[in-house]
Amino acid sequence: MTSPHRKCKKKAPDWYEEMHERQRKAHSSRRLRVEHGIAHLKHWRALARHLGRREHMDTTVQAIAGLLSQQQTADQILARQT
Repeated sequence: MTSPHRKCKKKAPDWYEEMHERQRKAHSSRRLRVEHGIAHLKHWRALARHLGRREHMDTTVQAIAGLLSQQQTADQILARQT
């Protein structure tokens, strides 16, 4: 995905500034989700290295996804209780 259109160097109209800010925030929100997903995979990289070879990688990723899903569910339950 490419970044939004660059900001005007000259004095931009007010509507352009508002549009640019909305686009920047939308792009940042989408990018943040991707970055968090990559970070979660990197956290589990050590586990993947110790569980075996590359031919078992699909089962390793499924196991990691299951653990992550369980962790997120537990976090949501705790958040609701507080």
